[in-house]
Amino acid sequence: MKTFAHPAQDLHSPRFFLMRGQVRPNFEVPGRAAALAEGLARLGLHPATPPEAPRAALEAVHPAAYLDFLRDAPAEWAKLPGAGPEIVANVHPSPEMLAQGAPCPTGLVGRIGWYTADTACPIGPGTWAASAGAAACALAAAAEAAAGRHAYALCRPPGHHTYAARAGGHCYLNNAAIAVEALKRAGAARVAVLDIDSHHGNGTQGIFWERADVLTVSVHGDPAGYYPWYVGTAAELGGGAGLGCNLNLPLAQGSGDAPWLAAIGTGLTAIRNFGADALVVSLGFDASEHEPLNFLSVTADGFASAGRMIAGAGLAAAIIQEGGYNVDLLGALLERFLNGWNG
Repeated sequence: MKTFAHPAQDLHSPRFFLMRGQVRPNFEVPGRAAALAEGLARLGLHPATPPEAPRAALEAVHPAAYLDFLRDAPAEWAKLPGAGPEIVANVHPSPEMLAQGAPCPTGLVGRIGWYTADTACPIGPGTWAASAGAAACALAAAAEAAAGRHAYALCRPPGHHTYAARAGGHCYLNNAAIAVEALKRAGAARVAVLDIDSHHGNGTQGIFWERADVLTVSVHGDPAGYYPWYVGTAAELGGGAGLGCNLNLPLAQGSGDAPWLAAIGTGLTAIRNFGADALVVSLGFDASEHEPLNFLSVTADGFASAGRMIAGAGLAAAIIQEGGYNVDLLGALLERFLNGWNG
């Protein structure tokens, strides 16, 4: 299995994280990528640096104006009197504002709220380069999958909470969606996404909501008590032409290996019935029982079993790294998952 990582991913080093009314250190740190790379090294896997992501591949998912915002906003922000070290919104458009025709503002502070969903996606001087590097890894993994092989993309920052034009939840570019579109361009008629991060893949769901050629499946903690709070229920089935092409499998707090693996099995059955030609796996390790913000309680054995189950689907897969924030255990969990995958 080929693996990919990009050195620019270390340039994103967010500080801001708001938790229960307190500003705390951010969990999405460069050490995550280092820990994952150490796990790969113990398996004898040494990630290659992918080619840079073409702008057209990013625009297949994200509008140009949004990409320009991520790239250019830090320099504009730095010119504001009294600006902090990274960009965080202090207002977001409410549904009432949007219903009354609110436009994207021209002013920077307004655009920040427009292009971010929450305060968990601070934007710093290195965020754009890191995000583009992560997307390049996803594209390289997709190219392997298009050739009938499996590949792992060490994507940092992660991506599955990013909508087409809105960052959120530590995510800025939707790496999984970028991989899907690359597989489509390479000839796959039907692509499935299996998201096993402990948080609902709301951005991926939103991007493909009305698509009949992409099945999105997410196994995650019940949003009634967990991020992203507002979406991720079993009632969300897709819309328009995509009706029936979205499957959410929310789990109760504290769910361990048995219900988690059963939900993955349900998702794999749906993928098989969908007739997917290729698979994108959004792999998060924040379902771990040792996760600092854990909601689920999956063991290392559970991750190994998940790897075996997903590989058993027999689909060429691009494995895209999403969350998981216990730096001390990330490498070991990745080892277990990939050892399970390789049988």
